[in-house]
Amino acid sequence: METLQEMEILARVVQAGSLSAAARQLGCSPASVSRALNALEDSLGVKLLNRSSRNISLTDAGELYLQRIERVLREVQEARDAVVELGQVPRGTLHVHARMAVGVQHVVSALPGFLTLYPDVSVNLTLSDERLDLVDHKIDVAIHSGALEDSALIARALAASPRHIVASPEYLAKHPPPEAPDCLRAHKCLTYRFDLGVPVWRLARNGVEEEVRLESYVQSNNGEVLRLAALKGLGLALLPEWQISDELRTGKLVRVLPEYRAGHGHLPFENVLYAVYQPTRHLSPKVRVFVDYLARIFRERSDKGWSPTVGVI
Repeated sequence: METLQEMEILARVVQAGSLSAAARQLGCSPASVSRALNALEDSLGVKLLNRSSRNISLTDAGELYLQRIERVLREVQEARDAVVELGQVPRGTLHVHARMAVGVQHVVSALPGFLTLYPDVSVNLTLSDERLDLVDHKIDVAIHSGALEDSALIARALAASPRHIVASPEYLAKHPPPEAPDCLRAHKCLTYRFDLGVPVWRLARNGVEEEVRLESYVQSNNGEVLRLAALKGLGLALLPEWQISDELRTGKLVRVLPEYRAGHGHLPFENVLYAVYQPTRHLSPKVRVFVDYLARIFRERSDKGWSPTVGVI
């Protein structure tokens, strides 16, 4: 029967492009590599490689066999990595991506406590409102809100936050607050750009929902821009509570139509924050402890009305 070592040698030869190159990578002689391939072919009773002095190529049987064993080899490598990492202290650079607002207001303030607990970990934090490809950008964990677009990734919900329509007292002093959803059309509205045409706010009360199509006074793809615009008195904004909790507490922003649940037309009423990472049978210790830490601290902040807490939990 073929052995795991023979499978690994076949995969390495195909990857390296020659027996001699594979032998150098494996730290053995080309003759040893050739004997292993011969033994593998003898065991299977088929020819896997076309070999000449100049190049190698897979036979049809070889292509089929390699395709199947690559999954086995990946699982074996994951098992090896898991054993090596078992019991290890989390260490190394953790690459994190977050949306601008949640990164500035919540992720950064969580770092002192996390890094105190795990001094062998360093953090490389990238902030942007784009959803970056985790593999292409070598991201370990992404923190964002909304539905998961790539079903191949793992998303762990960290916290849920209601959305509120808000405005500054200065704006409301000049523009009487709307008394019903339809009245929103008469106001200057600060809207998030979803590239889906006319912005729509959805409101619900007593089981009845209605949608209001709006004209944008200021539109942006950045929630922090809308928060600042609302603070400057430019109009009404629909923002998640985690982003405006301080302003609501201090009165710098005031809820409008507070008896209604509010959301963007195509999104749930609650804004859910997720930690997103690549699927693996054995999660890296630095990723695991970071996600666990954020889940704890976000839950605590949510329970306290989204008040940022710096320090160790």
